[in-house]
Amino acid sequence: MSDTTSAKKGQDFEQVLDKSDRSVASFETSQKNIIERLQSALHGNPTLVPVIVLAAAVVVFGLIAGGKFFSAFNLTLIMQQVSIIGILAAAQSLIILTAGIDLSVAAIMVLMAVIAGNLAVYNGVPAPIALIVAFVGGTVAGLINGFLVTKIKLPPFISTLGTWSIFFALNLWLSGAQSIRSQDIDANAPLLKFFGQTIEMGGARITYGSILMVLVFAVLWYMLNKTAWGRHVYAVGDDKDAAELAGIRTDRTLLSVYALSGFICAVAAWASIGRVGSISPQAFYEGNLQSITAVVIGGISLFGGRGSILGALFGALIVGVFQSGLRLAGVDVLWQVFAIGWLIIIAVAIDQWIRKASA
Repeated sequence: MSDTTSAKKGQDFEQVLDKSDRSVASFETSQKNIIERLQSALHGNPTLVPVIVLAAAVVVFGLIAGGKFFSAFNLTLIMQQVSIIGILAAAQSLIILTAGIDLSVAAIMVLMAVIAGNLAVYNGVPAPIALIVAFVGGTVAGLINGFLVTKIKLPPFISTLGTWSIFFALNLWLSGAQSIRSQDIDANAPLLKFFGQTIEMGGARITYGSILMVLVFAVLWYMLNKTAWGRHVYAVGDDKDAAELAGIRTDRTLLSVYALSGFICAVAAWASIGRVGSISPQAFYEGNLQSITAVVIGGISLFGGRGSILGALFGALIVGVFQSGLRLAGVDVLWQVFAIGWLIIIAVAIDQWIRKASA
């Protein structure tokens, strides 16, 4: 009888549960204002900032300079002028995405141009073989940087600052501090100037170098967004320790990034010969800083792990648009550099502000 009564009334703990609070946990949410929503949107789409800046710059300088700025010749000229720095910025972006920095990209590029030029022009080596040697040399130079960072455990800033001096000294030694003239290249290795050729379309003059720059960014975008390697690159840049705990071989990933960056610098070397028409061991001396400028303005975080490779392309175009627009407006070169400096500061400030959205 007692068992039946107990079954009807339920166990003691069941009676306690019947009287317990059954309300569902809830969290207080605050309505975001316009600024906070904008901050969150930009955090999720970091490339949106350089796109907006580029569009605004085109409109402003178009109004200031008039039809000259929007002419097909001027717009394609901007593409030509930023093509080499754009390719270097692509190489630099890979390093910065891993929370590093490479101060030697321009030095690698010039060194590979000097090597290819000396082999093809002065030593009778067929131009295709000379270019292959340059591509291998650029990859090796990148691997040296990667080895110093991953195995010797040097900070990327210090290791690449050192290799920048080494590569620059090698440039001067191999070239004897002498340029290879355009006439000599035309006579012995015209293939080296391939990317200087143009396609005429109305008033536009599109160089093969400009097309190459776009192709480089397109390939890297696919690699970073559609492959496991790309996900590993972002993971290493975001948190290397966490990436290791997740099973990612971080040192191998970093070595591959530096090697690929060096290879891209060698590709830029080939394009630079066509762009300049000659090979100078002291060319693109400020290319390192200019590539970093394009990356920063393009919205790729200097802290690594965030940003799109396409941002560096937009960053390079923003610099080109500013320089072209200010030049057409009659602004002195000094103030053009002044404006670019402010662009860098503002870009980094915006990046810091956007990062707070994830805090």
